[in-house]
Amino acid sequence: MTIHPPSPFTGIPGQVSFDRRELQTILSVYGRMVAAGEWRDYGISSLRDFAVFSVFRRTAENPLYRIEKHPKLRNRQGMYAVVGMDGQILKRGPDLKSVLRVLEKKLIRAVK
Repeated sequence: MTIHPPSPFTGIPGQVSFDRRELQTILSVYGRMVAAGEWRDYGISSLRDFAVFSVFRRTAENPLYRIEKHPKLRNRQGMYAVVGMDGQILKRGPDLKSVLRVLEKKLIRAVK
């Protein structure tokens, strides 16, 4: 049996991150919210057990929302979650687009 060193193209072993398709979906919602004047900044964290996309109204504040990816919850509650500022889980599920719909409801406003 031969043990090969980790390839530099596979990323850091044991680190969870968003893939290109997931980031494209998240940044699509982010762009619409920035255009509406609701959000101004974001941060991405790739940790050992989960990845987080944090959304800020201002840079120096706590995040308004956190979009989290927990691969270990894939077969249970779904690996994607949107968490509010107070830590409450607003929506959780296996499909990222359906989970992000809870944020898009913020864009719908009554027209006078």
